[in-house]
Formats: sequence, C-alpha cells, structure tokens
Amino acid sequence: MHKLPKKLAVASTIILIVAMAASMVIIPVDAQSWTGHKKSYAYIGATPNPCAVGEEVLIHIGVTEALQITEDKWYGLTVTVTRPDNTTETLGPFDTDSTGGTGTVYVPSMSGTYKLQTHFPAQWYNYSSFDFFSGYQDVKCYYEADDSPILELVVGDEAKEYWPGVPMPTEYWSRPIDSQIREWNVISGSWLSSSGMSGQIVEGQKDAPLTAHVLWQKPLQWGGLAGGVGISEQAGVFPGDAYEGKFSSSLVIMGILIYQKYDTVGGDNVDNWIVAVDLHTGETLWEKELTNPAGERVLPLYGQIMYWKSYNTQGVYPFLFCGTDAGFFGFGGSTSIEAFDPYTGRWLFTYTNMPSGTRTYGPNGEILIYTLNQQAGYMTIWNSTAVIDAYWGTEQNSPMFGSYQPQGKTINATGPCPITTATPFGYNGYTHNITIPKGLLGSAQYVYPDDVIVGYQRLETVGMFNTVTLNDAPFVLWAIDAETGICKFNKTIAAPPGNVSLSVAAGSAEDRIIVLWSKELAQFWAYSIDNGNLVWGPTEPQHYLDVFAMYPIIYDGILYSNGMSGIMYAYEAKTGNLLWTYSYKDPWSETLWSDYWSSLRPRIIADGKIYLGQSEHSVNQPQPRGAPFVCLNATTGDVIWSIAGMFRQTDWGGSAVMGDSIIATMDTYNQMIYAIGKGPTQTTVTAPDHGVPYDTPVVIKGTVLDNSPGATDSTMKLRFPNGVPAVSDESMSDWMLYVYKQFAKPLNATGVEVTINVIDANNNYRTIGTTT
Repeated sequence: MHKLPKKLAVASTIILIVAMAASMVIIPVDAQSWTGHKKSYAYIGATPNPCAVGEEVLIHIGVTEALQITEDKWYGLTVTVTRPDNTTETLGPFDTDSTGGTGTVYVPSMSGTYKLQTHFPAQWYNYSSFDFFSGYQDVKCYYEADDSPILELVVGDEAKEYWPGVPMPTEYWSRPIDSQIREWNVISGSWLSSSGMSGQIVEGQKDAPLTAHVLWQKPLQWGGLAGGVGISEQAGVFPGDAYEGKFSSSLVIMGILIYQKYDTVGGDNVDNWIVAVDLHTGETLWEKELTNPAGERVLPLYGQIMYWKSYNTQGVYPFLFCGTDAGFFGFGGSTSIEAFDPYTGRWLFTYTNMPSGTRTYGPNGEILIYTLNQQAGYMTIWNSTAVIDAYWGTEQNSPMFGSYQPQGKTINATGPCPITTATPFGYNGYTHNITIPKGLLGSAQYVYPDDVIVGYQRLETVGMFNTVTLNDAPFVLWAIDAETGICKFNKTIAAPPGNVSLSVAAGSAEDRIIVLWSKELAQFWAYSIDNGNLVWGPTEPQHYLDVFAMYPIIYDGILYSNGMSGIMYAYEAKTGNLLWTYSYKDPWSETLWSDYWSSLRPRIIADGKIYLGQSEHSVNQPQPRGAPFVCLNATTGDVIWSIAGMFRQTDWGGSAVMGDSIIATMDTYNQMIYAIGKGPTQTTVTAPDHGVPYDTPVVIKGTVLDNSPGATDSTMKLRFPNGVPAVSDESMSDWMLYVYKQFAKPLNATGVEVTINVIDANNNYRTIGTTT
C-alpha cells in the first residue's frame, strides 16, 4: 500500500494575505461593530483519483472562506462516503486550519465508483479586524450550512506508479545532495556532539567504511618524527596527551567537518582558529577565529540540524553552537551560546541565560534541556523551538509567529515573553514545569525523552570524584516518568561486600536496564529502569587490568565492555550472558601492559559495525608502534578490517568522528587528519583499433587508478607520477600505509578485479574475461 507523505499538505498552510471577495450581507450596528450572515461554499477533493484498492487517498475538505487569525478554525465538518455497493460511512468530524481547509486519509476497500460529499455545519464566527479606512471592527458573522458537490472517486484493482526514488550510490558522491533524493538520508547523517570515552552511536551512516581506504589527508599541524641522532630525535611531536588535546571540538554537520586547529593552551593570548572542511574532498571551506558580537573568542560546543515546520515555513536549519567556555574535559560551561552558519562561519545569533541540565535532541532536532531541582521537587523542560523571541514575531495570532528568524538577534533564552501555546508559562523555551518527588538523592544519569529519567547515588563516598566507599554503604537507584514526573521507584539497595566501588557504566531505554560496574571485582550488574529490580549479575570477572579503565556502551541489545586489558567483552544486554570476546594481540611486544593492545576501545558505532581505536592517557615517547584501528561486526565480533599504525587515537583531544558514512580522524603519530571512505577511480583501456588480421591475438591493456583527493594531491603526484594504483579490499590496509605513511611497499598487493567486455563483429556485447 502506498503511503502518503506525513505532512498531508492539507489545503495550504501559508497565511493568506489577500483580500477575498465575499457576497456578504452586513448589518451595521454602530461604527465599530458589525453583525451579519453569509452563504458558505463547501468543497471536497481526492488525490490520487483514480486510485487502487488498498491505496491511501488524501481527502481535501473545507469551505472557501479563510479565517482571520492563524489559530482560528471551522468546526465539525464531516464527509459522507457512499461505497460502490451503496453502503455509506461518515468520516469526521473535522476541524479546519485557518485557510478553511483540512484533510484526512481514506483507504478504499473495494473497486468501483465512490461518492464523497463534505458537510459544513452552520456556525458563528466572531473576530476583530483592522481596516485602514474604517479602523478597528468587531465582526459577528453567521455562516450558513452547506454541502459540497458530490465527488466521484474511481477505484480500480491496479495501483498506479509513484516516484521510483533514486538508488543508493555505488559511485563516489558529494554534497550537496539534491533534496529530491530522499532515500540517501540513511547514509548522510551528522556528528553533532563530541563523543564520550566509550564512543558514540550514530545513525544515518548506512554505508560506513568496509576498508581502511583513505579519501584524503591534510595536516592538523606540524607533526611526526623529530629526526636526528639520539633518543629525543626518535620521538615524535607532542600529540596532546595528556591534558592538551588536539583536534578538539570535532563535529560533522551536513558533510562539513569542523574542528579546532590548535589546543587551547594559552587562552586568548594565542591564536585558536576553527577550521571547516568539506568531508568529501578535504577542501578547507573556512578557517578563522570565531567571535561573538562583543569580540570574545568562542569555541565549538555542539551542532544542530533543526527541522522547522509551521503554517508559514518548513525546512531544515543547520547551526554550529559555540561558547566562550568549553569547560574542563570539553563539557560546555557557557550560559551564553553563539550560533554560526557551519558552511561559512558567519555569526547568526546569540542565546543568553541558557539553562543548565541534561541536553539531548528531540525528534525534529530541537535541543531539549531537562533540569531537575530535587530539593525543591520540580523539573523543567526547555525546548529551543519554543524560544519565541527567535521568531519573526511573538504575537501568536500574527502571521509572523509562523516564521523562525533569529538572525542578528541577542535573545534571552529563558527570559519573559508572551504566553502562547509554545510558551505556556510566559518564559522563552520552557514548555514543561513538572512536579517531582522532593529529596531524590544523587543525580540523573540517563534522560530518555518521553520515557523515563534514571538517577543514582552511592552513599558514604569520599575522596576525589567520590570514588572511595566506606562501611559497605548501599546505593540508591530511582526513576521518574519523564512526562509526568511520577516516581516509578526509589530504592536503597545493598552493595556487594568488601567496600567495593560501584559506578554507573551504561544504560539502555530499549533494553530497560541501567548497568553498574565494580572495578575491584571487575563485574557488572544490571537493574531494571522500570522497577529497580536486579535483572542480572554479577558477571564473571573481567581481566584485572580493567580496574584502571573501563569503557562500556550498549548498542543493538549488546553491552560492549573493554578497558586497559585490551579485551572487548560482548554481553547480551537482557541476560548478561557473555556472547563473545575480541582482542588484538601485539606480536612485537610494543605495549607495556599486556600481550594485547590496551585501551583499544569503541570510537564509533554505526551501521552494525564497531570501530575501535587505541590511545593512552599519557603516552610514552617514542610512541609504541603499530597501534591498531579495527572494524568489527557488532553482532558477531568478526573482524571486517584492521590496520596497524595508521590512525592512532587520542584521550584528550578529538576522537574519530563520522558523517556521510565517512570517518574523519586525527592520527597522533604524525598529526595528520585522514578521511576514511570510498573514493573515485580512473580507468583506462587500450587495444589495437585497426589493421589486426582475423584470428590474430591482441593485447588489451589498461589501468585502474585511485582518483581520490588524497591520491591526487601534489605530494602524491611526486611519489606516483603515473598515479596511485587502486588495490583490492584485502590489500587495502598495507597499501594505505605504503601510500600515505611511506611504509615499505607491500609485495603481495593485488589490484581490483576488472571485467573486460567487447562488442564483436556480429554486434554482440559479451564478456571475454576478468583480470586484476
């Protein structure tokens, strides 16, 4: 069954600012007041017509008279449907929008001719208006009942064809994506906020890299081996670990990679430029310091892709939000944020007095901030699309209320404003003020919009970050309904004996669990976020080295856990059963802590794949060689591809990010930025084209070259004057090390498979063989 677009395009939701002729009998009461009656004209339409059995049909109903104010409507319209067998049904009642029309979806169940008719009930419409000649007028008008002409809907058995769509790309593609190619939304996602230490799950990346192929490279800053004689000259340039991370604030917004060019040491006394790069080509779009209108330097915090839909306008607005204080560990501490155009770096507007709390995104990309005051017993929800001072106008009954126009404004994001349906409390952004139980301990750990908020507190803890537990103290677990604030449970639960520490490890709304971790025991426990009961645990102890670091995350029903040991454990989230483990053995004993690469942890989880990268809190110099970057099948743990020594990660700077199914990452071995993804190729073929005797063998020659931006830059042309050969997926990792890092040339690399086709003397097109 064909599905109609959700927006329904009911009549037209654009405000009518035209004078509509009307045959109306007006009885003057006084100079400013009018009372009268008017004939109504009901209508009905159906799209598509003809249609097929089981196919959705949009029924357009209403009257020809538009209303004066955007919030007004006609009430109680119905539709009579007479089926081909002469049985009838009534649709509705329906209320219109201010254009006088609305719509509904109908699915015919039999073939033949249907008859449809709209019925408009008589009703009064009272309003105030302004006329330039008569001034303000109070109008009371009685609109007479009316039935529309009968519409015949012809229903057959054969469905009509609709727009076929565009298949997924099998070739190199770039931005912008024509908005008619809707199907590509599943491969063109963004990376809107910095990831945590356990990596980040991203959607819209359905073509995530299946090889280590480098699309392009560019220097972040001068890096790599110092050179010369002595141990210091065998070391590399300081990569930023610890405390001085590079490639920070890395985001991807609609195919634009954004990052900090330098670390933030030195503050405002040194340059700190922000760079925007086309993720598909590596071309720098802009590079500059970003400042607010007061001239203060700001740094990227997060991005937004907001879908705005109103009676005036519909469309997506992309924003880069920056603040004067990115905060320690990269947590935004700014109460004022600046919005910039990601494509140009142009300043757009300022939000002041931003609320604190847990930030997340709503279904249309709106920024939601949940603020809990557990002592006072209330919770507020702030919604960026409810900051009505960012609208064209704040009067709800004005046509300007339907347009989003924050450009050039400095807006108090929580300041007083008119009371409207968007701002029921008279303050910008605040859509909810919900009572919650007073005295909930600890803090909210997970906020799942429209679902549940889960909190945790370990009692009797001391020391830095409250990591030392005294007296076998219990812990408190609680949850409240995210919409009503009603407490689902608030439990004090006994901890394992032995003064062991407990920390929140991971959570999952889909699997309905919150997971706790004990570093001393190296074990997990899972508790229900619906009732606080133990679901499973403890698990079998993990490797002892995981006491020093642990990076758990839940994706698609699996809890992934790995840390200092270098062993990834995959547990079934609903049962705690161990499904598989993975480790990357260090054959050359480059690492100090074990036989496996430690802290090889998730950086990106997308498209059923987990991308693992290795880094350390404070790396020794010279750095251990061969740090792996690995792509695993997220379900089975099987290796899809891996590469050693190409994309070493960082603890303190920006980790690998993904957008448009392309990975962008800094490498701490040489301070280069690499994009990993599919690239274009160039194919040549030559063969004798004349003078070849019959039944004589000929030689067909050709090349397949990597035509990616990285393989064709000026440095590569010097090393590979005839071009960089394209190689097979199996040879890709070693080949990339040779091409981009000047490692030894692999002697066993194989080219891509080429199929040779000919048009023979009989004009037949056929395949004559394959080669590499």
